[in-house]
Amino acid sequence: MKTLYLLRHAKSSWSFDELSDQERPLNDRGRDDAPLMGKALAKRRICPDLVVSSPAVRAMSTAVLVAREMQYPHDKIVVEPGIYGSDVDGLLAIIRALPDTAASVLLVGHNPTITETANELSPSPFNEMPTAAVACLRFDTDKWEEVSKANAEFYFYDYPRNAS
Repeated sequence: MKTLYLLRHAKSSWSFDELSDQERPLNDRGRDDAPLMGKALAKRRICPDLVVSSPAVRAMSTAVLVAREMQYPHDKIVVEPGIYGSDVDGLLAIIRALPDTAASVLLVGHNPTITETANELSPSPFNEMPTAAVACLRFDTDKWEEVSKANAEFYFYDYPRNAS
């Protein structure tokens, strides 16, 4: 069994015109919502075997804040450059290349790709995932390369307004 948590990064700031898109930080709401979602996951007794994040500042900040609440060591977060700017096929390739030694993975990325990937894999459709939303899917396989809608089970979906 493989478990995948798809997490959209928390709300980012548009206040710094001089920063590139990858450099945009979280805004105040994002800095509140990310740990809130980490606490919601921890309340479910979730601590993934692996956390993988886009290199964008807002995604990495989200990953660190969520990981802290789940007692996942932030220095063990894997930065995957391919997540940033990826389309669904690219993100599926990253997911299917995950190490089989990890039974559960939290992947932090960006919309629209996170929502589209959740819809590609889930037997239950998703509306657009808001910032800091997480979708959890379980797959009846021992190999990440085999994950698909055909062996997927929707487990849960959560987002900051629901978790507060």
